[in-house]
Amino acid sequence: MTKVLKLNSPPHRLVTIKVNNTYNFDQVIDRRKTDSIKWNDEFLKEYFKGENLLPLWVADMDFRAPQPVIDALVARAKHGIFGYGTAGWPEYFESVISWFSRRYNWNIKKDWFVHAPGIVPACYYIIQRFSHPGDKIIIQNPVYYPFASGIISNGRIVASNDLKLENGRYTMDFEDLEKKVKDPLTKMIILCSPHNPVGRVWIKEELERLGEICFSNGVLIVSDEIHCDLTYPSIKHTIFASISEELAQNTITCTAGSKTFNLAGLHHSNVIISNSKLREEFKTQLRINGLMTPNIFGTHALQAAYSKCEDWLDALMVYLQKNLEFLKKFLRKNFPQVKIIEPEGTYLVWMDFRELNLSGKDLQSKLIEAKVALDPGHIFGSGGEGFMRINIACPQSTLEESLNRIVRAFI
Repeated sequence: MTKVLKLNSPPHRLVTIKVNNTYNFDQVIDRRKTDSIKWNDEFLKEYFKGENLLPLWVADMDFRAPQPVIDALVARAKHGIFGYGTAGWPEYFESVISWFSRRYNWNIKKDWFVHAPGIVPACYYIIQRFSHPGDKIIIQNPVYYPFASGIISNGRIVASNDLKLENGRYTMDFEDLEKKVKDPLTKMIILCSPHNPVGRVWIKEELERLGEICFSNGVLIVSDEIHCDLTYPSIKHTIFASISEELAQNTITCTAGSKTFNLAGLHHSNVIISNSKLREEFKTQLRINGLMTPNIFGTHALQAAYSKCEDWLDALMVYLQKNLEFLKKFLRKNFPQVKIIEPEGTYLVWMDFRELNLSGKDLQSKLIEAKVALDPGHIFGSGGEGFMRINIACPQSTLEESLNRIVRAFI
């Protein structure tokens, strides 16, 4: 089956995607007794202070992983010996290198790989190694909240280069960034690209300007690109380190298949560092924290995903586009006071409830009353008050039920 999608968002062009229609993203799978933090009733009760909640919050999908990934894990499990793993083998490296080369024209080398048990831990280790207590680290609020948590818990200071919201679209505030990088205490910036939760996929010109500002002031760039594969048709993601050799030498790139293929529980990521000095420093920090070898299931799953599951990803993005259109149409018809920030990437949508004139606490209370768990905007830092983040990577019937609940509670 071939679908031709024409998007209203720029740039205007036809995008052809070949979709294998054997994938059933409409299937509802019961996750409540599967050790899923997203669906665990006791956790939801403690964290959200509500019961019988429909969870569309944390960033994992309610879809089965692609069958080749499942087959690879089953085959490895049948071997029956689960000793220490390696950080990769020839076919593993080839699958990752090929993925980034053909999709992003980013040519990486085997020697640049460093394993970490996830991008959040990787960011924490990077903070520990490349800054000192009392140093400042820039983030671009509203942004993925573990960034601020990692900075604060390690005794560093958050320097927020807040994004600007103009006409329903977020942009970077370069004037403010230039001021903040000139502070001698500023050591690094954590770039969220694509951006979570506002859904921006930064264009090359934006990234170049950010890179030039940081490079000229000796500020290290940590680029979290975990959502890079999840861009909507007609939207192109640019790997930050692929822009120039100069910027690559001042960048640590964090990648993983966990969002793309729903593998977060396997705790595996690749941190790509072409600068040998930075790479050896990061490896030293991992050793200090006792991290020597990766999860052997994580490496096998990622190799299978990158080498055999590209068509699954294409089908997923078509389904997510359908869910996004459903969400927009539903709100226009049933709850026009709530707007969304049109996402260019990720399966997370930033919903704007500010027209209701409710405090963040009252807004969250109404959603809990609706029996729906969304991520409240204020946890993403300055600029998040009055917003909610919804995860649309679920069967459309689940999304529809959550939206009906919300409407019944508010209208």
